[in-house]
Amino acid sequence: MAKSSPSFQCSACNATSTKWSGRCDDCGAWNTVSEVKPLSSGPASKTLGGARGHHLTLTDLATTSEPPPRTLAGVDELDRVLGGGLVEASAILVGGDPGIGKSTLLLQAAARFARNGLKVIYVSGEEATAQVQMRAQRLGLTESPVKLAAETNLRDILTTLEAENPNLVIIDSIQTMWADNVESAPGSVSQVRSAAHELTTFAKRKGMAVIMVGHVTKEGQIAGPRVVEHMVDTVLYFEGERGHPFRILRAHKNRFGPADEIGVFEMTGRGLAEVKNPSALFLSERGTPQPGSVVFAGIEGSRPMLCEFQALVAPSPHSNPRRTVVGWDGGRLAMILAVIESRAGVPFTGLDVYLNVAGGLRVTEPAADLAVAAALISAREDAALPADCVVFGEISLSGGLRPAPQTENRLKEAEKLGFSSAIAPLTKKGVQTGLGVRQMDDLVTFVKDVFGDR
Repeated sequence: MAKSSPSFQCSACNATSTKWSGRCDDCGAWNTVSEVKPLSSGPASKTLGGARGHHLTLTDLATTSEPPPRTLAGVDELDRVLGGGLVEASAILVGGDPGIGKSTLLLQAAARFARNGLKVIYVSGEEATAQVQMRAQRLGLTESPVKLAAETNLRDILTTLEAENPNLVIIDSIQTMWADNVESAPGSVSQVRSAAHELTTFAKRKGMAVIMVGHVTKEGQIAGPRVVEHMVDTVLYFEGERGHPFRILRAHKNRFGPADEIGVFEMTGRGLAEVKNPSALFLSERGTPQPGSVVFAGIEGSRPMLCEFQALVAPSPHSNPRRTVVGWDGGRLAMILAVIESRAGVPFTGLDVYLNVAGGLRVTEPAADLAVAAALISAREDAALPADCVVFGEISLSGGLRPAPQTENRLKEAEKLGFSSAIAPLTKKGVQTGLGVRQMDDLVTFVKDVFGDR
């Protein structure tokens, strides 16, 4: 029988090759290529390993089943992001920057679930149990019936879980786990993939939920092979700026609830406190209207949320003006600047542009285009918008304004917070609200109406 040639695969882009290299030729990623061993050899008609398998149980699309049982943590922001509570036999991956508060969040969540009747085990691979206990004392969680362990050997962890049979286990972090059947160092691609696979499979088989903490790279992605994100049921990112007390827990993937849902927390001396009204909090430090300051009425997940865009435009001493943005997409900023210049005739040549979302929030929806354009033109013209006005709408490359989804929810949130006027794209359906809404169909009309005929 001819010997099969080895096959190597990139964990980042799944490209295959016949030889190993330190850098993937397709996507350019480093240290992501590893050998893929075949499950079996021989013709495809043979069964795996020479053994006959079992017949699958088939069903149809019309068959209905009961929704999975959930356990509420009692923290509304966390339960919202999870889609209505913790689902048994689910695997959750939580990523975030170092020191952002992942361990604090999960220790608080573990204590809440334990108080609600779940048997919870917290396994730390980065800290000793004494360090976790010190954090629990600072957070006032010492009375919660959470079991602690400090271990990185995956075999010992699974043996303990088999004997204890908990409802929830928290692994902090997956990059520190070490499987003795994999010949590589902890944190490597093969180790992370093997540990995540073993823990996820064990959780599904035993009917327990597992939450794994994942480190992130400098690009903000969870470190390790992307296949780990495909293995788990839910992927959460814990975001925030070091200089701000606000933290955002954002769902990027959720098989049991809506994606892009967010929960808002505030870092305090007693840990993370949930924020009931994020809009009021993000606008709490907004004072007298200034040029370049615009309030955006956005939608994050299923909730309307107001935040402030701040822009600064200044003459540039360099041949290539700076374009600096925090909390928004830099590529989209370049596109909005080009549309403003070419369609509305407002030049930004030779000017440095700085854009910031106040409070450390990150905005991703296209409906923020008009608020960004308003902030940029306001800063350039040194003309402040009214303090009681909110702005939203998507800008097309032709300079037209496209309606934003959930317009009425945005306006209701603005009205609840005391705003009395809004600028929005023209919609075919009438808007029923107590606000004075100025609807416009293109960027040129917006510039003339708000900033005067230039």
